[in-house]
Amino acid sequence: MGNIIYFDRCGSDNTVAVIQVVKKRCAELGIEHVVAASDSGATALALSEALPKSVTLVAVPEHAGYKGGDATSIKPEAKKQLEEKGVKVLICAHALSGLARSITDKFGGVSHVEIIAHTLRRFVGDGIKVAVEVAVMAADAGLVPTDTEIIAVGGSGSGADAAIVLKAAHMTNFFDLEIREILAKPRQSR
Repeated sequence: MGNIIYFDRCGSDNTVAVIQVVKKRCAELGIEHVVAASDSGATALALSEALPKSVTLVAVPEHAGYKGGDATSIKPEAKKQLEEKGVKVLICAHALSGLARSITDKFGGVSHVEIIAHTLRRFVGDGIKVAVEVAVMAADAGLVPTDTEIIAVGGSGSGADAAIVLKAAHMTNFFDLEIREILAKPRQSR
């Protein structure tokens, strides 16, 4: 097993180092699936250029309406460019907020799902919370397996600053998910 890379700060300055550790660990473990949060598509594009073509890459931008209106965070031309490179682009509700956030925003309180999200943020940071979330979303869409290890990449804003090796799970059996290795993460929250 390798060492965890710790970054002093969150953010996109860490993207290149995350991509390097993901590429290295894919080769060492024979990982065939990587899922990455990628709102604009830039992180996924950089990953697609670094990873061997034998690795299936899934990019997960924000869902339509995340920032209001009906637009997604990824522009149609960026989505098309990724798909032409063989990257699967998944746009769907966020596994660790989705409908629960709407209820909280409307009526107050906190949902069970939001407690899970906040717990992940406190113990391992925003980027790893996002990595767990996109892994569940990709598993639910049938784009990554739940019976073998995959790598998930997340960030705390733009770019990538966290990566994990995990055995993904579907939402219906979320507590079967296993984070097996933390490859990289910031030492501090935003």
